[in-house]
Amino acid sequence: MWIRLFVLMTVLMASYSATAQSWSEIEREARGQTVYFYAWGGSPAINQYIDRWAQIASERHQINVEHVKVDDISMVIQGIQTAKRVGASDQGSVDLLWINGENFARMKRDGLLGEPFVAGLPSAEHINLDDPTIATDFSVPTDGLEAPWGRAQLVLMHDQARRPNPPRSMQALLQYVQTNPGRITYPEPPNFHGTTFLKQVLLETTPYPQWLSEPYAAERFQAATEPMWALLDALHPHLWRSGREFPDSAEAMMDLFADGLLDIALSFNPNDASQRILDGRFPPTVRTYIHEPGTIGNTHFLAIPFNASARAGAQVWINLLLSVEAQADKASPSVWGDPTVIDVGRLQGADQERFEALELGPATLTGAELGTPLAEPHASWVEPLEAAWKSRYFGQAQ
Repeated sequence: MWIRLFVLMTVLMASYSATAQSWSEIEREARGQTVYFYAWGGSPAINQYIDRWAQIASERHQINVEHVKVDDISMVIQGIQTAKRVGASDQGSVDLLWINGENFARMKRDGLLGEPFVAGLPSAEHINLDDPTIATDFSVPTDGLEAPWGRAQLVLMHDQARRPNPPRSMQALLQYVQTNPGRITYPEPPNFHGTTFLKQVLLETTPYPQWLSEPYAAERFQAATEPMWALLDALHPHLWRSGREFPDSAEAMMDLFADGLLDIALSFNPNDASQRILDGRFPPTVRTYIHEPGTIGNTHFLAIPFNASARAGAQVWINLLLSVEAQADKASPSVWGDPTVIDVGRLQGADQERFEALELGPATLTGAELGTPLAEPHASWVEPLEAAWKSRYFGQAQ
C-alpha cells in the first residue's frame, strides 16, 4: 500500500512539475517577442490603460506590446481569413484580437483560432470558466479559444435635472418620444451600439424568445421580428432628425446627449456615465438606469489567431491582463470602469480588498440594480437583423 501511495505521489508531483514547467517555458519563449494586439482604439481611457499595462508587460516579462488601433475588427479578421485560404499557417501579422459575438463565431467556424489556451493561464484560477457568460459568447461555446477580459451590460443614461423619470421599457420609450419628438435616437447599425439597441428591442417584443438562443433559421425570422419592426416603424418618425439620419457611432450620440440635444443615451459600460462625469464631459446630474425587463449583457474576450507569430507572448500578455492587479485597475471608474471577469468570491485578503475598495461612480448602478442581464441572441442572428434594418430604413439613414 505504501509503495503504491509513494508511486501515486511521485506521479502527481511530476504532473504538477510538468504543468508548472510548461508555463515557465511559455514565459521564456515570450521574452523578446513583439505582440501585435489589434483592438478598438476609439476610447482615450482604454488606450491609456492598454499603453500603461503594455509598459508593465515590458518591465516584468520583457515583451513588447504594440496596440494596433482599429475601428472595425471584422476587417482584421478578413485578413486572417485570406491567410488561411492561401495556406499561411505561421508568421501572421496579428497576434491577439479583442473580440466577441459574431466575430468570435466567425473565427471559430472558419478555423481561424489557435489551440485552446485559457485553462492553462495561471490567472484563470480566479475566474469561473463555467459561468454561462464566459463559457459561451452570443450562445456559441468558447471552448477555451478566447479569454474573458471584461463584462458589459447595456445601460441607459438620463439627466435627472431635466428628465427625472425616464421610460423603462421599449413600449414606454415609444410613448415618451411621441410626446417628446426629436429627443431620442440610436447609432446606425451595424455600429455595435446600434445593433445592440435592435437586439434589445427584439428581446423585449418577440413572442418567441427561445428561438433567439438557437442558430438563425430564415423561416423563423418574420414571426420572431414582426413586433420589433412594428415598434421601430412607429418610433422612427419621432426620432432625432425624424429618423432620416442616425449617429454614426456611440460617441456621436454621447456628444448630442452632452449638448442637451437628446434626453437619453446608451452605453455598454455600466461605468461610462460616471467616468464622463468625473472627467467633465457630462453634468453631475446624469444618472444610469436599465429597462424593467432587464438589458442585454455579455463578456468581451481576447483571442489568438491560428497563425500568430508571438503566441507565447500573447498568452503572457493575456495572463497579465487577467491578473488581480490589472483587473482591479481596469474596474476603477477613474481608469476605465470595465467590470471584472474575476470571481471576487474566490479571492482572499488583500486581493479581495482591491475590489472591495473600489468606489462606485456617482452614476454607476450596483450589481443588484443591474440584475441578471438578458442573454445575447445567437451570433448568427446579427447579420440578418442588420441586413433587414438596412433594407427597411436605408432610404432614411443616409
